[in-house]
Amino acid sequence: MLNICTSGVLAATSIQTSSVFWSVTNLIVLGLLSIGNAALWVTYVNWTHSFPQRCSTLQKLRIVHDFFVVLVPVVLVFWLGIAGPGLLFGGSWENLNPWMWGLVGFCSIGLAKLLVQTIRYQLRQSPSTMVVTESRVEEISNRTNSSLVSSGKYQRLARLPGNEQLRVEFNEKTFHLGGLPEELEELTILHISDWHFLGTITKEFFVEVCEIISNDSVDLVCFTGDLIDSQPLTDWIPDTLGKLTGRLGNYFILGNHDWYQEPASIRKAITDLNWVDVSSRTVMLDVDGSRLEIGGDETPWMGEEPKFSTAADFKLLLAHTPDRFSSAKQQRVNLVLSGHNHGGQVQLPIIGPLYSPSRHDTKYASGLFDEPPSMMHVSRGLAGRHPLRIRCLPEVTRITLHGERHSS
Repeated sequence: MLNICTSGVLAATSIQTSSVFWSVTNLIVLGLLSIGNAALWVTYVNWTHSFPQRCSTLQKLRIVHDFFVVLVPVVLVFWLGIAGPGLLFGGSWENLNPWMWGLVGFCSIGLAKLLVQTIRYQLRQSPSTMVVTESRVEEISNRTNSSLVSSGKYQRLARLPGNEQLRVEFNEKTFHLGGLPEELEELTILHISDWHFLGTITKEFFVEVCEIISNDSVDLVCFTGDLIDSQPLTDWIPDTLGKLTGRLGNYFILGNHDWYQEPASIRKAITDLNWVDVSSRTVMLDVDGSRLEIGGDETPWMGEEPKFSTAADFKLLLAHTPDRFSSAKQQRVNLVLSGHNHGGQVQLPIIGPLYSPSRHDTKYASGLFDEPPSMMHVSRGLAGRHPLRIRCLPEVTRITLHGERHSS
């Protein structure tokens, strides 16, 4: 009798332990499905933000994202975990109905996409055609006694512990390009992008950055869009962009955030400082007998795709969004300079960036991409409407061009 009782107790304990194990396992699975759901809605935001939508429309689209990111985990826990098959109380997946399996399948697609994205991020290496010769980080707040964060709309975000918005990475990069004319050997380009004058980050921040980069001589200064987020702050332009000079000139395009404001007024404020607006067109420079053609692409928000000449010896395109890379390759543009994606602004450990307003999701979030016949550099930008940077420092880059590298 004692043996029978002991066996019964052990069996009951084993069943109880097994039930707890499967309940915890199912809770983990529901958590992973919730992550997959969020990944799909992040992709939805990235994709919809790549189209020419006004701010009011984008805000509504983000509300849809916020709603379903929160709603679906609640549904998973109550519909599958507590009610229905009761997966959190020893229930079986075999008891899911077709609608439940549909929801599981939807979330699983997002989880698979996130896994692929993470693997791509982990395996990606900078092309051998790029050499970073110097990279230094400056804490801009250490250079001034002024506060660099005002009482603007997003001041709490800017003051968030761990936010690296005020730490700027100044990079020196060398690009090796096949077919670079001898006359353009060691041509230098200052690539700056996405400054987002809103007021939360004060004018002094941008003045200090310009003070640093104006000390180095360059041949070209190129700005690839998104300067103004508050129209009155065009008054900041003379003391910032106005302090920069390239030996062969300064060239710019605007971006979608400038489109939200008064782009004609912004263009005038910049061109009044002798910057060249290359939007929807190209200009041809004679550099020691070599024809360097510079074009600008602000589509899909403004203008049209510039048409490059077949007579150019080297083609340089300023394109606000990296989504224009495929079009640039069709025109055999040698080098594309772009911004817009901000490197994601927040990069998670292992996973990397999540939010990147592009049809290609996070593929072109930042960095150099060598896809013959073209090469593209995507800047992380200097700021953003939302002044938050975590593991994704603001960036200014000085590029030096060299001919193709040859292995010894």
